[in-house]
Amino acid sequence: MLGTVAAGQDAAEGGLLYERHCATCHGVSGEGRGPMAGVLVIQPTDLTTLAARAGGAFPVLRVIRRIDGRDPLVAHGSPMPVYGDFFEGDDTTLETVSGQRVMTSRAIADLVSFLQTMQTVQE
Repeated sequence: MLGTVAAGQDAAEGGLLYERHCATCHGVSGEGRGPMAGVLVIQPTDLTTLAARAGGAFPVLRVIRRIDGRDPLVAHGSPMPVYGDFFEGDDTTLETVSGQRVMTSRAIADLVSFLQTMQTVQE
């Protein structure tokens, strides 16, 4: 129930984007313990539990909106860095578990694909 992966999504490319833009705060493992976490007022989210905290289904729409800035998150006293402008272009669509289609950029789709691979299995 992790959500639908769009054709052509590249989790490996998403991993490179994650290392470049996300790991500093969220950590290489995604558990929210990156090197900058200690100086942040609000600690980064554990990205490995996104699906578990959403009832077992990866929250595709929420993740896309956090990354591109449509759903701002207040972290470290100011909004989480918004990468929407950086990741613009080369549009594609993803599908949520409910079947809703969401347009986003290929880079964000790749990043979402990588984040899906990080999810821990809850028993």
